[in-house]
Amino acid sequence: MSSLGDSHSQQSRALLLLRDLILKGTFAPGERLAEIPLAERLNTSRTPIRLALTALEHEGLVEPLEGGGYRMRGFTPQETTDAIRMRGLLEGYAARHLAENGITKRLEQQLRDCLAEADAAVFKLEMSMDDYATYAEVNTRFHDLILLNCNNRVIQRQMDSLLSQPFTAPSAMLPMQSSIEEGPRWMQHAQQQHHALVQAIVNGQGSRAQALGEEHVEIACLNLEYAEQNPEIARQIWPALRIMQASSGT
Repeated sequence: MSSLGDSHSQQSRALLLLRDLILKGTFAPGERLAEIPLAERLNTSRTPIRLALTALEHEGLVEPLEGGGYRMRGFTPQETTDAIRMRGLLEGYAARHLAENGITKRLEQQLRDCLAEADAAVFKLEMSMDDYATYAEVNTRFHDLILLNCNNRVIQRQMDSLLSQPFTAPSAMLPMQSSIEEGPRWMQHAQQQHHALVQAIVNGQGSRAQALGEEHVEIACLNLEYAEQNPEIARQIWPALRIMQASSGT
């Protein structure tokens, strides 16, 4: 693998591991996140950490400090659920726009390439950390392709604003899903939805594409709903629930 590929892989792993630490409640709301300690903790260089923190800022999980660096943000389950469902509405409309206006052969091939790469990562008996990192990267690329090619700047601007909310990004919930036994099965179900969505877009089925886009986000919402309804179990599986409860006063 080239040095460029190695660097990209390190960034993906750093992002996945940092997000997982946040989900586990490792950092308290307001806690400062410094590059050097994080790099030492994850046994990597500062560059992947810096890039990962920038991505986490875009996802709304951390916020920049005036003097440099970042700190943890607080958030609530309801805010996250609302934002995720709103993302589903926007992505569903973007998919419908693509289906009704037609897609290029190049875009179709790019989407099918994503499907093939993600299939190889999730359709196996046991997923490794590298598999999760690969799926997270490909999943983000898949959703970006639909959004960036729908040629609707209003949707794109609204999505940019929405993705600044905690755990709203398409791949932000993957570590939470991987924390339970059913996680890989849920990811396989999500991947089957990806296949159905591409088929609907290619076939020009606008209403079906929109419905699939809206339904697709329910997997992420189910994770949060489970955490809220089973707080004692959730605290063992998702210690990050403490962060959400702390910020909501529960």
